[in-house]
Amino acid sequence: MFIIESYFFAVVFCMITMLCWGSWANTQKLAAGTWRFELFYWDYVIGILLTTLLFAFTLGSIGSGGRSFIADLQQADNKNLGLALLGGVIFNAANILLGAAIAIAGMSVAFPVGIGLALVIGVIINYIDLPVGNPVFIFSGVAFIALAILLNAFAYRRTAKQSRDVSTKGLMLSVISGILMGTFYKYVAASMFPDFNNPLAGKLSPYTALVLFATGVLLSNFLFNTLLMKKPFVGTPVRYSDYFRGSFKSHLTGILGGLIWCVGMSFSIIASGKAGTAISYGLGQGATVVAAIWGIFIWKEFKGSPSGTTAILNTMLIFYVIGLGLLIAAR
Repeated sequence: MFIIESYFFAVVFCMITMLCWGSWANTQKLAAGTWRFELFYWDYVIGILLTTLLFAFTLGSIGSGGRSFIADLQQADNKNLGLALLGGVIFNAANILLGAAIAIAGMSVAFPVGIGLALVIGVIINYIDLPVGNPVFIFSGVAFIALAILLNAFAYRRTAKQSRDVSTKGLMLSVISGILMGTFYKYVAASMFPDFNNPLAGKLSPYTALVLFATGVLLSNFLFNTLLMKKPFVGTPVRYSDYFRGSFKSHLTGILGGLIWCVGMSFSIIASGKAGTAISYGLGQGATVVAAIWGIFIWKEFKGSPSGTTAILNTMLIFYVIGLGLLIAAR
């Protein structure tokens, strides 16, 4: 299987993760005018599964290092298969809540609050499980990012033109999503053998773990998204028949969103062998910067905001960049 051998390329992969994780929600925004989030999300999940299978049968099955996908799957024990599946279930719950938060509060709020909180929780949890990197740099970076989260939430509260209840709903969904999102990665990482060049019996390769993760996302979607279709956070209920009436363009947009996100997830997992899970996850969750830039400058989500909001947002972005720089320097 393909294995990264240098920290430099691991950081490059993490930067690609950051771009992918911060940009996939644009497909949701593009589809929002004619296509409900609950329907979009089915295609998004399909896109995730197809992407993991593509990586498994290509990068996961070439080269002499590690263990090829099929052989790895055949020898895996149930505990590690279950851990990777559980990671997918937790991620799916978190991501559905994040999507709802985006629909209510916008990308420039949902991402910095939800994913920023996930970054803080995820880095701490993953560092405890696998303490790789300078802890002073890692946790200083996390502190700067936490300050950025607070600044973004403050800017949103000053700007929101919606009613107090709706504004609070968007923030609360972002917070709950972030708490869940901060925990899923550790289960996927725990299912894998830590040194990708030296496979362990019963443990999974990163490519096998990703396929099981995506399977957990798909299976749990029949519960989570079905409930959301019947009891949506915004709008009226939708039916499965509505999904099959969607246009080719609508379905393709959702699949593209899943593909973009999953390329990021795959690159993060592949990079974790060299960078460590805490740094790999933390750098990838710098997606908050990318999403905030999309929301502020492209989608104009803070247009007409009170005086001083621009300065707050610029400070928020500066803190994120400092935090990410410290995470990179930690190894």
